[in-house]
Amino acid sequence: QVQLVESGGGSVQPGGSLRLSCAASGSIFRANAMGWYRQAPGKQRELVASVTSGGSTNYVDSVKGRFTISTDNAKNTVYLQMNSLKPEDTAVYYCNAVVTVWGGRKYDYWGQGTQVTVSP
Repeated sequence: QVQLVESGGGSVQPGGSLRLSCAASGSIFRANAMGWYRQAPGKQRELVASVTSGGSTNYVDSVKGRFTISTDNAKNTVYLQMNSLKPEDTAVYYCNAVVTVWGGRKYDYWGQGTQVTVSP
């Protein structure tokens, strides 16, 4: 089993910053990719940013230049630095990890979600 524990959400004014963290633990052989998704009320969950084990990153257009995803591979932890936050960034943010466990099988895991609220 693999667990993802998220932290760092909260409330901030427009233009502010937050940093999300997600630590993966358990029977991990390799974290193939980690990322952050978000879901606003009444909307579908969308990919915000992702990073592969090789360091390739991907961002949704709406956050390019404002958000930065990074990892600490030794700790199986992924971070999302969010700057210049806008009200439209308000959502529940979910950590995702595609993990190869000991034994060779690959699984997709999700964190419990953390609320990010951007309002004056």
